[in-house]
Amino acid sequence: MNADPTLTAAATAGPQDTAGRPPVRAATPADAEAVIRMRSEHVLSRPLDEDWIRRCTHELAPRLTPSGDARAFVIDAPDGTMAACALGLIHPVLPAPAYSHGLAARVQVVATHPGLRRRGYARAVVSALLDHLADVEHVTLFELNASVEAAPLYRELGFAGNPALMRMTRLEEPTAASTAENGTTWLPPQQYAETVPKATAFACLYFTDEEDRPLQLHSVYSPAHPWQLVGGTMDEGERPWDTAVRECREETGLTVSGPPRLLATVYGLPGAEWPYSTIGMVFDGGRLTAAQIRGITLDPREHDEVRVLPLTRWEALMPPHDFARLSAVDAARRTGEAAYFGTWDWDNT
Repeated sequence: MNADPTLTAAATAGPQDTAGRPPVRAATPADAEAVIRMRSEHVLSRPLDEDWIRRCTHELAPRLTPSGDARAFVIDAPDGTMAACALGLIHPVLPAPAYSHGLAARVQVVATHPGLRRRGYARAVVSALLDHLADVEHVTLFELNASVEAAPLYRELGFAGNPALMRMTRLEEPTAASTAENGTTWLPPQQYAETVPKATAFACLYFTDEEDRPLQLHSVYSPAHPWQLVGGTMDEGERPWDTAVRECREETGLTVSGPPRLLATVYGLPGAEWPYSTIGMVFDGGRLTAAQIRGITLDPREHDEVRVLPLTRWEALMPPHDFARLSAVDAARRTGEAAYFGTWDWDNT
C-alpha cells in the first residue's frame, strides 16, 4: 500500500518507543477533534462536513474526561498528526456475580491513517483500550462492528461472532486486597473511591435588605423549589466560597468580596429524582440597600423575579422544607451560631 502523499517522510516512517513498540497514550478532551476527523475520514462511508465535525467534537470532548463515558487511546505521528486511535463508550448493564459493576463498552472507532497501516498500530491502540476498560473501569462485556478484513485481529484479541456484531466477555477476577493487622481490608485508592458514597455540592449566599428581611429569587425552571437563595452547584475544581461568588455574579450581577462567613451547612440523602447525596454551604451575603436590590440583573434563563419579604410571609410561598431551611439560615444570621440543616433529602424537597 502506498503512503498517503499528504504525510511527510518522517511521518510515514512511523513512531516507535525505545523498545521498538508503537507509543500509545490515553486521549484527552483536546484530542476529540482529531479522533472525530479520523472517524470521518477513515471509518465512515461518507465523510462529515465541518458543521458535523464541530458538533461531534463538542459532544465527545467532555465525555473524554474522567467523569465521562468515553475512553480513547491514540498514537501520534512524528509530524503531530494522529496516526491511529481507538475509542470506546461505556454504558451500564444489569450486574451479575461475575460482573458486579454492571458495565459494558462498545468499541466505537478504530482507525489508522492509510499511510501508516501494517505497523501494528490498530492492535496497539485497541489492546490498550480493552486493557484499560477491563482493568481500570471494570468493564466486563465488550462489543464492536468489524470489517471482514479486521475481524481476524479482533478474534485474536478474544472477540467472537459475525463481523457485523462481535462480542467478548472478560470476567472480573477476585480483588487482590491485603488485610492489615487490625483486620481491615486495604484497597487501591481508585478502587476504594468507588465504594464510598458520592455527593454533589452547592454553595449559596443569604441576602437581606436593611431591615433584615430575606431576599429570594423566583425560579423559572424548578416548580418544586419556586423561591431560592442566590447560588448553585459547584464546578469542578472550585471551592465553596468561590462558587457562591461566581453564582451570585451570574445570577444577580452583584459582586461580593467577603471575607466568607458560614451561616449553615446543608445535607440531603439521595432520592428517586437524583442518585447522589447533596452537601451545601450557605454564606452570609450581608444586607443590601434598596438601590442595590433595584440594581439586581437577573439571568432570565434561571430567575424572573427578586422579592424581599418578612420571614413569616415566605412560609405561604414555598414548600415546608424550603421554609424550614430558610428559617434555619435566618436564625443563624441573627444568633451568630452556624446552623446544621441535615434533612435536605431529595424525597422530602
